[in-house]
Amino acid sequence: MEQTYQYAWIIPFLPLPVPMLIGLGLLLFPTATKSLRRMWAFQSVLLLSIVMIFSINLSIQQINSSSVYQYVWSWIINNDFSLEFGYLIDPLTSIMSILITTVGIMVLIYSDNYMSHDHGYLRFFAYMSFFSTSMLGLVTSSNLIQIYIFWELVGMCSYLLIGFWFTRPVAAKACQKAFVTNRVGDFGLLLGILGFYWITGSFEFRDLFQIFNNLISNNEVNFVFVTLCAVLLFAGAIAKSAQFPLHVWLPDAMEGPTPISALIHAATMVAAGIFLVARLMPLFIVIPHIMNFISLIGIITVFFGATLALAQKDIKRGLAYSTMSQLGYMMLALGMGSYRSALFHLITHAYSKALLFLGSGSVIHSMETLVGYCPKKSQNMVLMGGLTKHVPITKNSFLLGTLSLCGIPPLACFWSKDEILNDSWLYSPIFAIIAWSTAGLTAFYMCRIYLLTFEGHLNVHFQNYSGKRSTPLDSISLWGKEGSKISNKNFRLVKLLKSGHPSFFSNKAYKMDESVRNMIQPFLSISNFGNTKTSFYPYESDNTMLFPILILILFTLFVGFLGIPFNQDVDILSKWLTPSINLLHKNSNNSIDWYEFCKDAVFSVSIASFGIFIAFFLYKPVYSSFQNLDLINSFVKMGPKRIFSDKMKNAIYDWSYNRGYIDAFYGTFFTAGMRKLAEFTHFFDRRIIDGIPNGVGFMSFFVAEVIKSVGGGRISSYLFFYFSYVSIFLLIYFFLNL
Repeated sequence: MEQTYQYAWIIPFLPLPVPMLIGLGLLLFPTATKSLRRMWAFQSVLLLSIVMIFSINLSIQQINSSSVYQYVWSWIINNDFSLEFGYLIDPLTSIMSILITTVGIMVLIYSDNYMSHDHGYLRFFAYMSFFSTSMLGLVTSSNLIQIYIFWELVGMCSYLLIGFWFTRPVAAKACQKAFVTNRVGDFGLLLGILGFYWITGSFEFRDLFQIFNNLISNNEVNFVFVTLCAVLLFAGAIAKSAQFPLHVWLPDAMEGPTPISALIHAATMVAAGIFLVARLMPLFIVIPHIMNFISLIGIITVFFGATLALAQKDIKRGLAYSTMSQLGYMMLALGMGSYRSALFHLITHAYSKALLFLGSGSVIHSMETLVGYCPKKSQNMVLMGGLTKHVPITKNSFLLGTLSLCGIPPLACFWSKDEILNDSWLYSPIFAIIAWSTAGLTAFYMCRIYLLTFEGHLNVHFQNYSGKRSTPLDSISLWGKEGSKISNKNFRLVKLLKSGHPSFFSNKAYKMDESVRNMIQPFLSISNFGNTKTSFYPYESDNTMLFPILILILFTLFVGFLGIPFNQDVDILSKWLTPSINLLHKNSNNSIDWYEFCKDAVFSVSIASFGIFIAFFLYKPVYSSFQNLDLINSFVKMGPKRIFSDKMKNAIYDWSYNRGYIDAFYGTFFTAGMRKLAEFTHFFDRRIIDGIPNGVGFMSFFVAEVIKSVGGGRISSYLFFYFSYVSIFLLIYFFLNL
């Protein structure tokens, strides 16, 4: 076992050769590297699979022996300063490593087909592999400096991936927004690290916790300064995990490719903030008021994220705000001291959210075949509907992910979220009421996303862009009347769309260069058909994309059982986390009263069911009752706002759709304020700083010109003026010295 731990350093570095070799190959042998691009996808999956197997092996050993292993190398040593680099293998590390690798493998396999048509295919896999390396390095770090280095690398990779399609201005702005917002939290994190080093003299977690606990016990620290440093450390987690008020970057991050959204929201970037707080929990738990502050930020984020998800039209942004709310639950649990519940929900949410995002990618993939490459259309839920018959596997998988996030048993998120909700009653009744009501909101907006996407018969293509009807009145399916035929010419274009360079994992690909796209675009857009009645159905995604979805369904169904105590002793998760729980001076025994559990479960499921019922009541009848084309078109123009204005008042819709006006507030008081400050600084620099020397020069020139005009060329006049000035100065000097 000791020998196995000694080789744990390969965990972060094993995926690193892929981005290095891709970059070197594109630099030296670009043609050959691009022609072998399938090989790089296979290598990325293979290396990450090796890391996954190694991480699982370490986790099994920890469950059996409850061991923690740390290995460090001395890097900088002098009389006053010592810095060591190394790796720490404990339950938190092994949990995060398994999450990163399992979700990462699924996303990489999925991406081989999803990104096969993209010219940046190799660049995508290089970024993804380096992203996995950075995140694995973060979770295995043994000190704060090492965490900060990989923390910044994770931020850099997210910047590159969010702005992957950087030629689109909206994507370029989104990655800049994510980068700048996270810099605010990262600066606070750096100040907090330096502050705790000034207090304890160490960056190493083991020494840091021990020294700080001794200082707290002996009352040898300034609690105001310590609390400030702790808040600064927590600021890094606020930005990375999209907690209020630094959450504004998260919905805009959806401008990146959908596989990136799945990886960021499931097990990498946003999970980094939860990991940091969990890693520093022995530090936070002994500081007065900081735990209350963490739980306060968590409960605000829980409710805020849920309310902002209510009226979103973009399917990925709706899921993004869902992630924000669920991360708030995790942060709330950490602030309450429920270490086990927070990590349990981190595990269950990761797989459920990865399933939902990959499912949404499958939907977007199908939508693009109809509307062309247009994110505003292919991701807009108002333009969807009636997908159930055409993408049944995607529909059923998305439904399972939706029910899991709603908290319906026996799916994964039910077990973890129910645990957090029950713990909240013991912590604060006010927080508990907010958390439980938000659980109902979660069920509502997740069911709304499902209904808008897959159910009903809403059709936005009844009118083309000129306003002329292009389909018969009774064709109320988005995909046209069932049984519509495609012409031979259009059928050949469909075959052309499905043909192309095969991916590594399948014989199908959806490669579309610009010439093919220009030829297909008139067919893909139904509005360009004129008055023809031909229609084109969406199709289920390729097996390469469906395979990861099916695997994630298994995780969503069964991973929740990992934390269920089947007997009165200890469940697997608590046994796994025993070393970390003991470090917090808490009892790892987690006995359960099944009567109380069932009673609480009935209450939580009832709330979730009520939210589902409200969503079904508000949305499902609307879709099935429209019989007139004009009514459908008017509904499309108004979107969900019609429902919200009639049922929940227009103010709620405006609040949600406009992101709680937080972005507008930041734009007014920060962006516009900084511009005005810059303009004032520019004015001050030009008119005052530069104005003083320029004014002196101008005055010298003016005085010289005046004196030049006074002179007449007579020496007697010059002598007269000279002696006059000397006499005046002598008189002034004489009177001043009396």
